[in-house]
Parts: sequence; C-alpha cells; structure tokens
Amino acid sequence: MAGKRSERSFSRQDPDVYYDSYLKHLKSPLLTLIGFYKGYYHDFILSAIFFTIKNSPVWILPIVTSDIINALTAGNAGAGHTILLESAVFIGLIAMNFPVNWLCVHFKSIPIRSVEAGLRSAIIHKIQEISIPYEKNFETGRLQSKVIRDVENVEEVSTQLFTSLMTVAINIVVALAVTVSRSLTVFLFFLITVPVAAIVAGLFRNPIADRNRSFRKEVEDTGVKVSEMVELEPIVRAHALEGTETAKMDRQVRKIADEGYRLDILQENFNALSWCVLQVFQVICLAFTAFLVLHGRMAIGDIVLYQSYFTNIVAQATLLLSLIPTISKGLESVNSIMEVMNIWDVEEDASAESVPVLHGEYEFRDVSYHYPKSEQDIIKHFDLHVAPGTSIAFVGESGSGKSTVVSMIIGFGTPTGGTLFVDGRDIRNISMHDYRKHIAVVPQQTVLFSGTIRENILYGMDQVDEAEFDRVVRESGLLQIVEKMPQGFDTMVGERGDRLSGGQKQRISIARALIRKPDVLILDEATSALDNLSEKQVTGAFDHLSTKCTKFIVAHRLKTIRSADVIVALKNGTVVETGTYRELMEKKGYFYKMEMEPEEQP
Repeated sequence: MAGKRSERSFSRQDPDVYYDSYLKHLKSPLLTLIGFYKGYYHDFILSAIFFTIKNSPVWILPIVTSDIINALTAGNAGAGHTILLESAVFIGLIAMNFPVNWLCVHFKSIPIRSVEAGLRSAIIHKIQEISIPYEKNFETGRLQSKVIRDVENVEEVSTQLFTSLMTVAINIVVALAVTVSRSLTVFLFFLITVPVAAIVAGLFRNPIADRNRSFRKEVEDTGVKVSEMVELEPIVRAHALEGTETAKMDRQVRKIADEGYRLDILQENFNALSWCVLQVFQVICLAFTAFLVLHGRMAIGDIVLYQSYFTNIVAQATLLLSLIPTISKGLESVNSIMEVMNIWDVEEDASAESVPVLHGEYEFRDVSYHYPKSEQDIIKHFDLHVAPGTSIAFVGESGSGKSTVVSMIIGFGTPTGGTLFVDGRDIRNISMHDYRKHIAVVPQQTVLFSGTIRENILYGMDQVDEAEFDRVVRESGLLQIVEKMPQGFDTMVGERGDRLSGGQKQRISIARALIRKPDVLILDEATSALDNLSEKQVTGAFDHLSTKCTKFIVAHRLKTIRSADVIVALKNGTVVETGTYRELMEKKGYFYKMEMEPEEQP
C-alpha cells in the first residue's frame, strides 16, 4: 500500500495547485509554501508522531540513568528491580527505532518529494504555455535555475520547516516538560540561560553566511567560465590562445581555493567558539544543580538528567538559529518560482476554437507587428492573400521582416495591428496546439536533441510506416550519408547534434518536416547549409510536397524560389513587390536588383 501511495502522490503536476496558494498569500512566501502542501498535512502529523516514538530513547535515557543512580545512592532494597525494569523498557524502545524510523521518513518524504516533483512539472508546463515573445524576455539560464536550483531550495526549506523545526520543537518541549514536572527551579534556570547560550553561539553565524555566499559566487562564476571555455574551445585553438585561456582559468581556480580557505578557517573558529560557549554554560548548569543537591533540593542522580536536557535544549536552540539563512533562501526561491507561475501572457485560451482540419488559406489584412515593450512596428500594413496549396516566398534584406511574418504564421506572435486569418478565422481565436499539429517547420538554426538520427526524425510521431520512412530519408538526401555511418540510423547525434555537420543536421530537420505530411510547410533558409547538388535534390522533394500543402519559404539564395507561385519582396517591414519570378524580373524593380547584384560583383 505504501508503494502505491508513493507512486500516486508523486504524480501531482497541476500548476493550479501552486498558483492558487500564491494568489491566496500574495505577500507571504511562507504561507504560499505551506499552501503548496495542502492535502499532505496529515502526513506531517503522522511523521511527527513516529518521530516522537523514534526519538523517545534520547529523552528517556537521562531519566533511566537518573532513576538508577538515585536508587543506588538511596540504598533502596528494590534497586535491582528498578535497574532491570527500566533497562528492559529502554531496550524495548531502542528495538522499535528501526521500523518506526522507516514510517517517520516515509510520511515525511512523500509530501516533500511530491511537491518537489510537482513544482518542477508545473514550471515546465507553464514554460510550454508562455507566449514565445514573452519567453524571449527570460534568459535560458534563468529558467533552468528556477526548475533546478529554486525548486531544490524549496525542497531544502521544506525539509527544514517540516522536519528540522519539528525536531527542534519536540526536543525542546519534551525536555522542558520533563524538567518542569521534576523541578520548577531548574526549569526557570533553563528559561534564563538557554536563550543566552543560543544567542551567543548564533551571533557568529552571520560572518559564516557571508563567507558562504562569497564562496558560492566564486563557484558559480567558475561554472559559467568553464561553460564558456568549452563552447569557445575551437576559437581558442584556432587562434593559439590556449595559454591565455588556461591562465585565466588558473586565476579563477585560485580564487575558489582562497575563498574556500577563508571559509574553512572561519567555520572551524566558529565551531571551536561554539563548543567553548556550550561547555561554559554546561559547567554553569552543573554547578547550579550541584548546589541544589548540596542543599538537599535535589537527588544526586538528577544532575545527569538536567545536564543531558540542558545540552539538548541549547543544541536545538542553536540549530534553530542556524536555519534562518536556509529558510530565507528558500522563501526567496518561492517568490522566484512564482514569477513564472504568475505570467499571464500565455498562448492558450479555454475558449480557443479547435482546428480539426487545416486547408492552408491565409489572409493578412492590414497587419502590423511590434515586439513587446517596443512601440516601433517592424511589420507595417501588410496585406496578402494565400490560396490553399500555393507556395509563397519572402525575400528581402536582413531585418526586412521576413522571419517576423513567418513567426506570425506559426503563431509565435500575433498581430499588434490588423488581423491574420487562417481558413477564415482570426489566428488569435484558434487553439495553437491544434493548429500546429497540421504544420511543419524547417528552421534556419537546426535544433536536434541528444539521441539517434531515427529518434530525431520521428520526434513526436507514434507510428510511421517503414516504407514512408525510407521514402522521406531518400528525398531528404539522408540515405547516402547514413549508409556510411557504422550504426546507421541508430547513430547518436550528440548534444545539439554536435557530432554531425551543418548539412547533415539540416537534412535531418528536413526529414523531420517531410515525414509529418503537413498541411502547411514553413521553410526558413531550409537549404542554407547544403551544397548545390543536395539543394536541388531537396528542393525537388519540397516541390513534390507543395502540390499537397501550402508552403512558405524564406530564402537569401533567390534561385531556390524561382518556382514559387508568389514572391513577396519586403523592405523595412513593408511589401515592395509581389508576383511570380518572371513577373518581378520583367519589372526590373527591387527584386530584379536583388537578383542581379550578386552577378555584377567583381
């Protein structure tokens, strides 16, 4: 039953669970964090109960020791019976420790690990919903940090809040309860001296926290520089700068060592000072209880009892102070995570219309577009009608708006002025998830993931006929390349496809698009990394496919778009000319100059 419970609990992925808690406690990250665990509070209660049972030997041992010493010193005839009985009870409690400890950890770990997994999943789900223009405002490293580091900090602060604080509270309550039941005088002594001892020890933790931050910063800086070094390795080697790069990294490594040394010295000095403070107060406690025995106010065996409890209480109070930096860091991470969860600029709307079929008819009606946080239009009063099954090519200088128009077709950005109609419906009103099932994109920058060539081609496809797979491979020009690889289509492409050439990666991207049999095909410089012969082969495959689907092409090499039904020439976000290749060449206007200028170069 426990195993099934764990599996079910770890599946919490609904972002609304975390977002609702945030909305209820906008100004309190602590209450937000507690709200994350709604539905799990009973697990923590059970964990606390089993923790109390598990830890009972620690609290009972001083009592047993005190009773035995008192029985012996009192010369009681029943001392032997007392020794045997209390020893047997104590051994019985020790024997229970292992199974009870398992239950304690089980009920503590389920909610913490469930929320940890759920938070990561919720952030990932949210990232998938955020509109592309808004997502570009976030650096990749920041998003990764929220998924990994911030959730890790939340897990850590949850452990501290729900386990360490529970440990501290139970230890202190039990120790004080036993003390007040046996001696009000010693209890009052504890209330005065314990906070003083804990505060004196805790005063020295701030310098350690500062030094820890400095050390962590140097480690993080080193991680960034190592990443840059690996990425720039080809450039470093090409310019014979190995010595310069090595010297720079050596300096950084020495800085880490220096910060680590200072941290080690400070921590050890703190540990030594804390030990001295604790010992001094223990001596004070010993002297105080000894005087009580001397004046007949206490049995001699109780000295051991109160010494043990005093040490335990001071240790717990000191631990409580040490948790403050961790709790502060964790609560800050709660705010960091909710920055993403609170983003309102998302693609999907509950009222969005489904797109079961896509015919591929588009109409740009007086469309303008500017990026978020900018008022300057990069697309201005754009008008274009695209009939189903036609091929449209966008040409123009860099920055003319070609890729922006394509991004709007994909749905990565919606018009800030005018309307883009897809099959007669405003693109703002349709489900992007449904719509994109019907389109395929070959981007200028090929994106591959770590896996095999086959896995990259079939990404997201459940079942593909092998004959269809072979046809696509041939048409994309991959067959001749893969046949030369020792593992064929099972060859691993490496991280981001680093084991392949640019042309090989582009062919895989093309095959990935072709195998989807899209209703709309978008080619953004899709053949830029191919040689002329390969480009001709792949273009033929696209032309064959274009008889069945609407095709949008962005190209700098103008010869690749001569067969397009309509060529749209853009300049500064405005349509300059439209027409077939022959029509535009006959006009001898903007497009004609673009086509002829390379040939006129010396």
